[in-house]
Amino acid sequence: MTDTQRSRVVIAGGGTTGWLAAAAIAQQLGALVDVTLVESEEIGTIGVGESTIPTARAFHRLIGIDEQRFMAETGATFKLGISFENWARIGDRYIHAFGETGQSTWMGAFHHFWLQAREDGFGGDLGDYCLELQAAQAERFAIGGNAPELSYAYHLDAGRYARHLRTLAEGAGARRIEGFIDRVEQDGESGDIAALVLRSGERIEGDLFIDCTGFRAMLIGQTLGSPFENWRHWLPTDSAVVTQTRSVGPAVPYTRAIAHGAGWRWQIPLQHRVGNGLVYDSRHLSADEAHAQLLAEVEGEVLFDPRLIRFQPGRRQDVWRGNCVALGLAGGFVEPLESTAIHLAMIGITRLLQVFPFGGNHAATAKRFNEQAAADIERIRDFIVLHYVLTERDDTAFWNACRTMEIPETLSDRIALFRESGMAYQDGEEIFRVASWAQVMTGQRLSPRQHHRMGRIMGEPRLRQVLGDMKTTIAKQVAVLPTHQQFLRTYCPADV
Repeated sequence: MTDTQRSRVVIAGGGTTGWLAAAAIAQQLGALVDVTLVESEEIGTIGVGESTIPTARAFHRLIGIDEQRFMAETGATFKLGISFENWARIGDRYIHAFGETGQSTWMGAFHHFWLQAREDGFGGDLGDYCLELQAAQAERFAIGGNAPELSYAYHLDAGRYARHLRTLAEGAGARRIEGFIDRVEQDGESGDIAALVLRSGERIEGDLFIDCTGFRAMLIGQTLGSPFENWRHWLPTDSAVVTQTRSVGPAVPYTRAIAHGAGWRWQIPLQHRVGNGLVYDSRHLSADEAHAQLLAEVEGEVLFDPRLIRFQPGRRQDVWRGNCVALGLAGGFVEPLESTAIHLAMIGITRLLQVFPFGGNHAATAKRFNEQAAADIERIRDFIVLHYVLTERDDTAFWNACRTMEIPETLSDRIALFRESGMAYQDGEEIFRVASWAQVMTGQRLSPRQHHRMGRIMGEPRLRQVLGDMKTTIAKQVAVLPTHQQFLRTYCPADV
């Protein structure tokens, strides 16, 4: 490719990831590239990635998404965190909320103050000091005006989201080709991908190919042979049955993750319906049993018979090989527990824009890209495994296996550190903050044997006053918020 040529970007597969990539590349590099997306209506998408984390908002700004319009078109609601129910013990509930907890200092994280207060017999729950958590529990939400600043994400309709992204991408110049990819043609010398050959015989040539073919990994795996690293020994679930139901009450601003005997069940409230899924370990529950259990537990009219999704947790050794970059499920998948799939696609697209290969040899760039992608998904893996291994449940074989399984050394070290000293940390660019680790560890009943004594330096009277003032401030902020449902009706009523 010469400096005067436009780079030909070919995206294999649509869905959320494919259209996110098309929209971002066409908008940000449109003067330098031609973007073609190939998808077939014969091949369905997973279509259940209906929950995000706050990083989605920054990516939306990057590609020019209007929040109110996007939310109305996708029936989206706001999300302040995830409610975990029955995880450490049956009957337990805690919320992993977005946003910070309390106020940390250079010496240590806020939860050390809270641990000191708890040792001295006061202080309440750690979540009392998180605005987002308290707003979620009160089912209140607002942005703009006099509302306090909240860290939030979205619940959305995956199918409508992909259509919204397609409109943006095509408006920026991306071209869609309908067609079933019959085979992938490689260059005889380099082994790079030369073209996608459709069942019709049409050849789609390109300079850079992006694999968004989901679990099939047609380009990066089947064609280029990037090995798959299986994490089933750490992440026990491998299946889900999913359906949708009519709403039976106001939409709450959080996802519910309800543990059951062989996994967990999600409940994601949208404006026009509720997304439901039962995630499970097929060694402990059959597909028929999962199907029946989901139907027995959902609320509201079922809109379609539950469908089965099989998945394999793990990652591709390389997500960039030659002239191919894999995004989304094609590059790896953990499981849906902390809603990180869309985030991983977005961070991969963002990095690709920053190091886009305009011809020449890019071996060093690809190596660095692969290292970063591996670090991202491995840190998320550890955070997900944390929920399973820190259980006290012994009521089923599944939970006994989770509680006693071997875990990655990186996670084992984190747990040992928190148990010993109450210390939690954010590793490099990982998405989960200190507050997230502390919320989940304490929510799963991990109690540190020691903590930093900086609360003692403050003295008990002052510590009582500071914590009391924090609680009072948060309570006042939450009290002025409208209900989540009221705010949705005025801000972004669904176009249904």
